[in-house]
Amino acid sequence: MILAAGRGERMRPLSDRVPKALLAVGGRPLVAHLIDRLARAGFTDLVVNVSHLGELIERELGDGARHGVRIAYSREAEPLETGGGIANALPLLGEAPFVVLNSDIYCDFDFARLAPVAAHLASGAVAAHLVLVGNPPHHPAGDFCLHRGKVAADGPRRLTFSGIGIYAPALFAGVARGTRCQLAALLRPAMAQGCVSGERHRGQWVDVGTPQRLAALERLLGGVDRA
Repeated sequence: MILAAGRGERMRPLSDRVPKALLAVGGRPLVAHLIDRLARAGFTDLVVNVSHLGELIERELGDGARHGVRIAYSREAEPLETGGGIANALPLLGEAPFVVLNSDIYCDFDFARLAPVAAHLASGAVAAHLVLVGNPPHHPAGDFCLHRGKVAADGPRRLTFSGIGIYAPALFAGVARGTRCQLAALLRPAMAQGCVSGERHRGQWVDVGTPQRLAALERLLGGVDRA
């Protein structure tokens, strides 16, 4: 699943007319970079949630055939936040653990690594698996701690959640479809029970959340798609 329903407040004024997922870097929409990486890693059945200017995303991506994938859309009248958006899309996601990505990241993470982890989550012992990264300058305090493969809400050395995760459907069982819910509100109780695993990605990762960071990434890539 690719999360593309957000309003993109921090990206305004660019996101007033173009949904954040379609903002271009290296000559292509952010979401296209992610979809192509997912396709190369073997993930070909995708769900994209949409709300703000969602019709533009659907028009650009279509059924996904151009990218070698199949795309289904989960439509939200108003953005439901991450947890609510995922819960709303559960009928499209099936009963097995699934990968979820933020649409506003650019990275060189090898998504093929996630398939065996998802299979492990199917055993029921783990509710979620998070990919964490070093804290960027705009988020120095981090989000969670990683110790011996387990993610905790608190601890001495915090890392930043990358926006890449794997989740068991049961994590969202208590969220009514169509209601707003933050993902952290679901993850923290699971962390307290030792049911969230994780790993650290040390390669390229950019949270493209503001016009300034979008411009910096464009300069880094030199206008060339290096995905």
